[in-house]
Amino acid sequence: MTWTVMPSFDTYEQARSAFEWDLPDSFNPAVDFVRKHDTDSVALEQAYPDGRRESYTFGDLDRRSDRLAAGLADLGIEAGDRVGVVVSQKPQNPLTHLANWKLGAVSVPLTVLFGPDALRYRLADAGAKAVVIDPSVRDEIDAVRDGCPDLEHVVEIETDDPAGDARAFRDVLVGAENQSVDLDPYDATPDTETAIMYTSGSTGPPKGVLHSHALWLGRAAAAFNYFDQGLGPSATVWTPADWAWGAALGGTLFATWHHGGTVVGFPKQSFDPEEAFGLLDEFGVTHSFMPPTALRMLMGVADPAAEYDLDVETFAAAGEPLTPEIVEWVESTFDDVALNEFYGQTELNLAVGNSATWFETRPGSMGKVLPGYDLAIIDPETDDDGELDRLGTGETGEIALRPHDRSVFFDEYWNMPEKTAAKRVGDWFLTGDLAERDDEGYVRFESRKDDVIITAGYRVGPMEVEEAILEHPDVAQAGVIGVPDDTRGEIIKAYVEPASGVGGDDDLRAEIRDLVRENLAEYEYPREIAFVDELPQTTTGKIRRLELRERDGIE
Repeated sequence: MTWTVMPSFDTYEQARSAFEWDLPDSFNPAVDFVRKHDTDSVALEQAYPDGRRESYTFGDLDRRSDRLAAGLADLGIEAGDRVGVVVSQKPQNPLTHLANWKLGAVSVPLTVLFGPDALRYRLADAGAKAVVIDPSVRDEIDAVRDGCPDLEHVVEIETDDPAGDARAFRDVLVGAENQSVDLDPYDATPDTETAIMYTSGSTGPPKGVLHSHALWLGRAAAAFNYFDQGLGPSATVWTPADWAWGAALGGTLFATWHHGGTVVGFPKQSFDPEEAFGLLDEFGVTHSFMPPTALRMLMGVADPAAEYDLDVETFAAAGEPLTPEIVEWVESTFDDVALNEFYGQTELNLAVGNSATWFETRPGSMGKVLPGYDLAIIDPETDDDGELDRLGTGETGEIALRPHDRSVFFDEYWNMPEKTAAKRVGDWFLTGDLAERDDEGYVRFESRKDDVIITAGYRVGPMEVEEAILEHPDVAQAGVIGVPDDTRGEIIKAYVEPASGVGGDDDLRAEIRDLVRENLAEYEYPREIAFVDELPQTTTGKIRRLELRERDGIE
């Protein structure tokens, strides 16, 4: 294949046998995403909650990122420097990434939802020299400056006269609006450092994941498949997911631009299903990365196919398994709309997925390993002796992945050589995720390796129990952990967030236990259930089971 265009394979078997990574000798994503396309084609349709609308062509983004790169260079940003990006779904977010790469600098994507402790840790750990921020996080950034000794420059968007020593984004831009700046992009390759992306911290302190530019080509290839080979100049793509999240940034925003399509941006922290359908309608969105939690909320809108004029061809989902009712809702609500789940890691790209073009989606399955990768299910207890102890179909074990080109996986954990080494066994990379694969190649996620509950000798994946609890109409969210028990070793405890307007009581506890017993196994029901107003979540929407354990005093 050529790296600029993902070939359209008719069958999964053909794709697995014929696809090969063919990465170029020279590659700069800033050139690939905006400079190789028709300068007058629309790259970004920007919407704001107050009703404002803006449109940016590929030429606009190229010129503006040139001006920003020149301005950052005037501040002393050089190749290899790290630059934080704490901006929501606004044009300044991708413009900063593009400007960084035109200078050879390394991006550090961070969410505006982070508090001061989270920002301090990441900016200090990455050694960020500058950070471009949204006004909403200005107080948090001011609070962490003393703890970030390398942070020399703060650039604030949408501000004419920022306080202190911060600079206004518009003042950093060199030249006048629509003026071209004489800037030669950094002479980069697929192996040039591109970003430090932090793990969600669902089971421990966040780790900085250092990637090279090949990351974006890997994600563009995956997106082409889980969006059913529909990405191209005619595609319009939107996701409600934060652009700080790798699947949204690389697997949606930049994947769309790699293929020449249009992205819709909308900076809203909370998800409103009616508003979401309105955006899908207004901009003629054809492909959407929609996390399962968002899809569940969309299910509350009555008859959306009749209420809205929708052009959606494919919903793609990741972050948590799709439950059967979501699949059934999409099938019964829309005509010819595919729903494709996919799986990846911050470290290991997007390597497993569904594609309606190739095979049917099966509820509960993440799909099959994508072209360009190999997958094995291994014994999680014998993965450190240099050999993989592979398990058979139907057996639960740890997912191990092997890329056909090493460059599309991460380089290292930032300043953590021991953890980097522990991630690999030969050419294989260990995920820490438990799953099983059936005889047709479908992979079903079970749980994180270190989240497994062992009760009375049975191994229970908490996510499976959570999915069962979520089947109850009076449950909004659920988080499951194991707590010590003198008789069983551990028992299953569920923290449950009731649906709006529902109070947690003994009757609901009994119904939840019965529901889990009915749908799973007798030993998998939660013997303890605690009702809470809100469950702790990572910025990517995953339940923080570590925090739930801490509530119970579990180390």
